[in-house]
Amino acid sequence: MIPITKADIDRLRRRIDRIEGGRMEPLPRREMVETEELPERYEAEKTLDGTEQVNEYGRYFLQERFFPLHKLHGGFEISKLTDMPGAWLEGISKGTIAACDPSRWVFLDTETTGLAGGTGTCAFLIGVGTIEPEGFRVRLFFMRDYDEEAAMLHGLTEFLDRYQVLVTYNGKSYDAPLLETRFRLRRLPVALDGLDHLDLLHGARSLFKLRMESCRLVHLEREILGMERQGDLPGELIPYYYFEYLRTKQAFKLAPMFHHNVMDIVSLACLTHVVLPAFASPEQADLRHGQDLLGLARWLKRAKQTDAAASLYRRAIQAGMYDHETFQALWEQALVEKKRRNHDAKAAILEDLVSTPNGYRAQACEELALHHERVSKNFARSLELTNQAIGMAPSDSLEKRKARLEKRLAKTASGGLF
Repeated sequence: MIPITKADIDRLRRRIDRIEGGRMEPLPRREMVETEELPERYEAEKTLDGTEQVNEYGRYFLQERFFPLHKLHGGFEISKLTDMPGAWLEGISKGTIAACDPSRWVFLDTETTGLAGGTGTCAFLIGVGTIEPEGFRVRLFFMRDYDEEAAMLHGLTEFLDRYQVLVTYNGKSYDAPLLETRFRLRRLPVALDGLDHLDLLHGARSLFKLRMESCRLVHLEREILGMERQGDLPGELIPYYYFEYLRTKQAFKLAPMFHHNVMDIVSLACLTHVVLPAFASPEQADLRHGQDLLGLARWLKRAKQTDAAASLYRRAIQAGMYDHETFQALWEQALVEKKRRNHDAKAAILEDLVSTPNGYRAQACEELALHHERVSKNFARSLELTNQAIGMAPSDSLEKRKARLEKRLAKTASGGLF
């Protein structure tokens, strides 16, 4: 142990004297706190419109926003939401969701602490929108800290009990599994289990992915609804803003997050009115772009609604598209007509593809050769088309067909001599 000398004590005393007599004397903590107006900056219910809610699990914060019927969201009038027929649900869900009055639909979107998912990610803000006779109402369920999560989830459960259909955007892949995890971790009944779930993303992609560079909600609201957000908080920054709020407890930092979530929910509801009627009555779909009509035709083809698909393929081609999309649509239409056993229509489309250089010409030659061999019995034309196909894309199956047709034609010619 090193002994402390008198010189060491003198040096320490001189340092203490310099600190006590210096210019950087700290302000007493009591005086610093008194200079801040904490209620105005730190309490959500005094900074933002909304109220503190209390239930058996604790407290949480709730805010409401109302959009009257005459309100415009971009170029979309809110009053149209009240006119949606409940039967529109059946078309887009292929009959898995029964008709239900829109007053029993609930539109949901979450803001979370990250996009990775897993048990470490939670939804700190859950927005729900509902259609009312006087307009559209958005409610925001918010946990001001992690200890309010159970109360917020229980409040959400009580609210959802009165609704039948859940509408989300990418909710089946993200929002619903995340909320299910949070309910289970808090040992609460999963509020979403009793609701039919419509994820609008899949229908929107089917319609717009060929024409739009992105099917993100914020992109579709700009391109389809004519809604341009001003000063909106980018979604990727929202977790940062929430963590900053947790660190500082400054409630004014919540305002841009709340606004972002409200806009997402209103846009989701408005896009529902645009997407659902196209699937409910495809042949009367109010779509003007060839790519959108082609997307709907492909959806109908996958749903095995071949008659409606054939009609939409024709409309898409007539509306006009890029050349490669037109040729692809013609090829797909020919296959639909084949499935419908409309052989004359199929052959006419294939003849168009065979006569023009395009990426489907070899396939069209092979398919048309098969048609003339099996349907029209024009073996000479079938052989001619087979040779064309071999010249573009040779294969063993085509060589076998060629040999078979040559043998058949030789036999026919031989029989004709006697």
